[in-house]
Amino acid sequence: MSRDDAGQDTGTIPPDAILRHELLDDVPHGFFTRRGGVSQGPYASLNCSTRSGDDPAALAENRRRVARAIGVVPEHLLGVTQVHGDGVVTVTAPWPVGQGGAADAMVTDRPGLALGVITADCGPVLFASADGGVVGAAHAGWRGAVGGVLEATLASMAGLGAAASTVRAVVGPCIARDSYEVGADMRAQALAADPAAEAFFHARRRPEHFQFDLAGYCVARLRRAGIGQAVALGVDTLGDEARFFSHRRRTLAGGGPIGHQISVIAASGATGPA
Repeated sequence: MSRDDAGQDTGTIPPDAILRHELLDDVPHGFFTRRGGVSQGPYASLNCSTRSGDDPAALAENRRRVARAIGVVPEHLLGVTQVHGDGVVTVTAPWPVGQGGAADAMVTDRPGLALGVITADCGPVLFASADGGVVGAAHAGWRGAVGGVLEATLASMAGLGAAASTVRAVVGPCIARDSYEVGADMRAQALAADPAAEAFFHARRRPEHFQFDLAGYCVARLRRAGIGQAVALGVDTLGDEARFFSHRRRTLAGGGPIGHQISVIAASGATGPA
């Protein structure tokens, strides 16, 4: 959390706890870290998952802080029930917190609505049209990326008037290649759906194990789909415990509850950080 000179919580998220990319500078957006909230224990501190088991009051305050940083009212910070698929919701009006439908991406052209995706190793991908009037947010784990969630997001943005060739996208903090060891079964599933994914599996000395470059794969899928610009932040969630929650880290430690960070974008016309 951010504190004033007297050591009091200011109720805001410190600027250095929010990652942004110059490619999206003209639209309100942020890849939020785990810092700057009020949650305790394994959820410390800016947990934003409504399905995490966190204290509801702490969760509400965390999301209020995120909304304020983006420049929207808390009721307009929206999310969906993420299912590792390719479903996309076109957002025209807000819904109650935690009541978003089952999908893994959202798009909108309505200023004042913020789209948020929850991650803890999967790839958060934020999209904007050339003028920032159409935006999208996608949750891309390996299943979703292989299954086409990124292309589906571009198609839904095109339905709002933003051709893929005019769209820019940034893949935010996610598990990096050197941290992401997978087995032969996962590789086989991915290659069965998309043989081109083979370039993003790197063999290890241990037989039948590979390192998977999720961020690189997402960028490649977007470029293959004809996007105007696509880049990755190149930030590893597993390797940076101070700033990020990580499912893989939790698994390696033997399990237990975990928080999730949020990545958010709003169409141009939102007021911007307050």
